[in-house]
Amino acid sequence: MKRRTVLKTFAGLAPAILLAAMPAHAAEEVRVVYHLADGLDQAARAMGNIRNHLRAEPDTRIVVVANGDGIRFLLADAKERSGKLFDAQVKALAERGVEFRVCGNTLTAHNVPVSQLLPQAKIITAGVVELARLQAKEGYVYIRP
Repeated sequence: MKRRTVLKTFAGLAPAILLAAMPAHAAEEVRVVYHLADGLDQAARAMGNIRNHLRAEPDTRIVVVANGDGIRFLLADAKERSGKLFDAQVKALAERGVEFRVCGNTLTAHNVPVSQLLPQAKIITAGVVELARLQAKEGYVYIRP
């Protein structure tokens, strides 16, 4: 009987022991993918959303995946309706750890040369594939502003 009591006690403590052994960030890290596919107005909303997101939760890991018309804000000289350039916003967010990934298929389909992209933009093969991978394999939460 004594052996059963000891085993039950350890079995009940196992989850707490495992959580205590994990690094704090592993248990608490939130990963978010912002999907941009609708053009400059959506990108302007997203920039504000991301800044607010990081203000409230600075340790959030954020990836922006742009495809279709969503790539436009990652092009040199892209501006919001107000005339504000996107390049400074993208640079500032990248310095805070936000990653910007642009769909290579879209670049090809829209005949956009790589030289027009902002330096913070990383080309990926397919935006939809990246969105699915981040959600299914890396536990990212999907947001489409």
